Amino acid sequence: MSVAERLSAIDAAIADAARQAGRDAGDITRIVVTKFHPASLVQELYDLGVRDVGENRQQELSAKVDALRQAPAPGTEGLRWHFIGQAQTNKAAQIRRAAQAVHSIDRARIADAFDRAAADDGPLDVLLQVNLTDDPGRGGVAPKELEMLAEHVLALPTLRLRGLMAVAPLGEEPAAAFARVHDYASRLRAIAPDADWISAGMTGDFVEAIAAGATHLRIGTAITGPRPAQG
Repeated sequence: MSVAERLSAIDAAIADAARQAGRDAGDITRIVVTKFHPASLVQELYDLGVRDVGENRQQELSAKVDALRQAPAPGTEGLRWHFIGQAQTNKAAQIRRAAQAVHSIDRARIADAFDRAAADDGPLDVLLQVNLTDDPGRGGVAPKELEMLAEHVLALPTLRLRGLMAVAPLGEEPAAAFARVHDYASRLRAIAPDADWISAGMTGDFVEAIAAGATHLRIGTAITGPRPAQG
């Protein structure tokens, strides 16, 4: 299948899942994750109508953004970059220069780093990543600390808290995991009513994520095809 065919198939599946959940597919943002793929694929996706793209690593994000800014017409005006990987404080400035949204704020220190990195480019949309496992080594804030982190982010003038991000743990039914995310999202909206994004669901579990109220899906190889081999 071509990229266009895979994109069309996923969009049809998203629309079907939305109907099954009694939701409007227009309220769901499909983010295409282009990890390890070249900037030329992003251009191809843009030409197919994609406007939301995700990257996991700062170096790759920055390189693709720079490549597309330097590319000849038709360009990628209106393309929105989402950083969805674990962020390091020493990379916050580079990420902020390239991305319009960061999905992985999981501690006060990284939030502070993004706030300090602000330029004259308006507020940065951020989401709090919540850890759905009992392993503190996994990315994400512990659920019991969610409100504390939210209050901290709300006090930072250059960040705009938009919602939550989560990854369903391996070995657990996605529906059960995303049900907890739905509850955490309700807790977050109690103190930040406008923070209504739920970034949850990937290729293997976006149907369950949509049923639980996900507003942003992060889908990679089902659209892009296999990732190129890394040397």
